[in-house]
Order: sequence, then C-alpha cells, then structure tokens
Amino acid sequence: MISARAWDDARRLWGFQRMGHEARACSVAVGLGSHDLGVADTAVGLYRRGMMPLIVFTGATSRTTRERMPRGEAVHYRERALELGVPGAAVLVEPRARNTGENIRFSRAVLEEAGVDVSSVLLVSKPYEERRAYATARKLWPEVEIVSASTPMSLEEYVDSLQDAHLVFDMLVGAVQRLLIYPRQGFMISQPLPEDVKAAYERLKREGFTSRLVPGAPDGA
Repeated sequence: MISARAWDDARRLWGFQRMGHEARACSVAVGLGSHDLGVADTAVGLYRRGMMPLIVFTGATSRTTRERMPRGEAVHYRERALELGVPGAAVLVEPRARNTGENIRFSRAVLEEAGVDVSSVLLVSKPYEERRAYATARKLWPEVEIVSASTPMSLEEYVDSLQDAHLVFDMLVGAVQRLLIYPRQGFMISQPLPEDVKAAYERLKREGFTSRLVPGAPDGA
C-alpha cells in the first residue's frame, strides 16, 4: 500500500519533470523510443496539427521492450504512426540508440545524412522524462532550439495506463537521480532542483522506490 505522502511526493516529481513548453512549429520532431506507444501517438498528434513536416523515431530495444517491441522501439513507433495515417515519407527511423544520449546523437546523424536543415526540434518523450531529454539534447545539440513535448496526462492517468504505481514511482525517482548525476558525467546540462523536489525525492528513496536508481552513484541531493 502506497502512502498518501508518497503520492504527494510523486506528484511533486511528476510536475517538476514537465517542462511546460508550449508546442510550436519546428523543423522536425524526434520521438524517443521506450515502452510507451503514447510517445508515437503524441508525435502523430503534433504532426496533424502542422507542427513539423518530419518525424524521426529513435530507439533499439531494452529489457523492458524486448518482448513487446521485438522489431525495435523506433520501428514499432513508425508502424504506429503509419496506422494513424502519417505518410511513410514523413517518418524516418533511427534503430540503434539504447540510451537518451544515443537517441539524440544518432537522430542528429540520420537527419544530417538525409540533408534535413534543422534549427528547432520538438522533442517527444515520456511525461516523466521531459526534463532529462531536454537537458541531454541541450548538451549534445546546443545549436538548435529544443521544445519539449509529451502526452498531456496526470500522474494518476499514467499509473492507470501501466497498472503499476510502484514501477512509476521507481521511474520518477530514477529520473530525478539522473538529473543530479549525469551533468557531472558530461551527459547533460545541469538544472537546479528546487528544495521541495529534493525533499520529495529523498523521502521516496527512503520508502523504497529505488529499483530504477543507478547503483552506487552518489547523487549529492
């Protein structure tokens, strides 16, 4: 049973992870592969609104997607977009990336090889990883403007979609830890954490929501 305090803390982390960017027209959308087909759906919705002429889906497989997406996350995302009516010529696939840094670097390479001029990117991710994706892209692709996007939904709606609150809380805690440790490793830009977010993060760790933490990494929170 998850306590009411833990739910409040998770909502605080959830809200912090959302960048609050307003979607606007960009050169291209990059959809980051994961277990969540909602990323593909959100990218398609933005395409239908005329926000970009081209989508790049990026991602290989991971331990959480190997069975559900055996052809690779990016390939399954592309298939979803085609099912929803996006023309094949408007979707590129980057099938090798296995982490967020590779998502950015390999997608950039695919676009360069295709001769696409990019000045701005709609970066589509899971709701609880908007901030991590943004910070990574700013580090690895600093010359373009990054606009973060994800499926507009509450923490409760996301938990209902996965039917596993403990896993979602674990992922939220892991996402915050990476914001703390990855800038020191050169993987992303640094972003300040408000004190209330740090406190919520520490409480959730103490309550055992730790399965998605990087083992042995001091976070300095």
